[in-house]
Amino acid sequence: MSEVLTLRRATLEDAPACAGIVSGWLIQTPWMQNVPDLVELTEMMTKGIPMREFWVIGDPVAGYLSLEDGINHIHGLYVATPGQGLGKALVDRVKDGRDYLQLWTHGPNTAAHRFYHREGFVTMEEKPEGRGDGLPELRMEWRR
Repeated sequence: MSEVLTLRRATLEDAPACAGIVSGWLIQTPWMQNVPDLVELTEMMTKGIPMREFWVIGDPVAGYLSLEDGINHIHGLYVATPGQGLGKALVDRVKDGRDYLQLWTHGPNTAAHRFYHREGFVTMEEKPEGRGDGLPELRMEWRR
């Protein structure tokens, strides 16, 4: 188990694995529509990794967290196998040394809401129309 929980900064070589994790989640999520394919997701990861504080967990990669430093905004947190402590380890990593984090999560993603509430996040705002994909979204914040 300790090998699985190895955290490190992502490299460009991690982009396909991170994209594969998101793709797997999208395939299993019926309320997500008009989603990018694996090639598009890999391109997105390749652009995002150098721009953000981007952490991966596991060897092989079993999850990632993408954070925009400066505004402490989590842009993405995905794990291949929820419920194994991977998401918590990633969130704990970016909480370290910070007093504040924020993120947006889709309204229908109630599993994510439960996770973030357990991690101390509070819902601050709701956008019934979403922020571009037409799905409702919640803005959540964590403060030390």
